[in-house]
Amino acid sequence: MPLKNVDLLTLGSRIRKARMSKGFSQKGFAMKCGLDRSYLGGVERGDRNLTFSILCGICDGLNCDIAAVTRGIPNLRTLVP
Repeated sequence: MPLKNVDLLTLGSRIRKARMSKGFSQKGFAMKCGLDRSYLGGVERGDRNLTFSILCGICDGLNCDIAAVTRGIPNLRTLVP
């Protein structure tokens, strides 16, 4: 299954929820992280396969570790023989 279908959507949704829970606008948070607002929007929609360094910057801006937004990703499915 392509990463976009589940995992990037899940990651983007978690980032959006964390950003909003901290009271950041998308534009303000993007500036804080050194990103363009439209790029951050793409991440939050699951349209962008972000790099590790960008994920680190986002997590730094959220004041959380990477595990907080990536726990359970990828969603490992049990293989049935």
